[in-house]
Amino acid sequence: MDALGRSLVNSFFLEEDRQLVERKKELIQLEENKEDLAAVSGIRSEEILQRLVQLKVRPEILAALAVVPLVEVVWADGTVDDEERKVVFARAAEQGIAAGSVEHDLLGRWLTLRPGPTLFEAWQQYVRGLCQQMTPAERQSLKAELLVNVNAAAEASGGFLGIGRTSTEERIVLTKLEASFADA
Repeated sequence: MDALGRSLVNSFFLEEDRQLVERKKELIQLEENKEDLAAVSGIRSEEILQRLVQLKVRPEILAALAVVPLVEVVWADGTVDDEERKVVFARAAEQGIAAGSVEHDLLGRWLTLRPGPTLFEAWQQYVRGLCQQMTPAERQSLKAELLVNVNAAAEASGGFLGIGRTSTEERIVLTKLEASFADA
């Protein structure tokens, strides 16, 4: 084999090696992300963790996923008003999301720019994984707490003299949220 031939062979194998190293780095990163997500959330299901990684859920926003139902319900009618925003931030504070935190800033962005549907899908995966770690009584308690919070957000504005405060669109979102626990 002449020098040119050896050079081509070496270049080919160098490129192959580089691609293998890159793929190995990607696999290590995915595994680390799953471990970080498991540590933050307590979820142990490999399938759920893998799905969260596929959805590009990072550990630093996992805590913010707890407020996704609030975001979903206040966006149900297409807009978020000041009263709804106040209720969402108050409920988030009760869940430990402090002003100035990454989660708080992310929540603010979600209340300004409506998130895409993958956010709700990520939340559903989170709930499924979390519910697998809970007893039926714990799941029911989590569901009840969630529904109290989202109903408060749904009733934050709208209606006349307290009648019809929850819109049809909001009731549809509430039904989807509740159904997420039945899937878990």
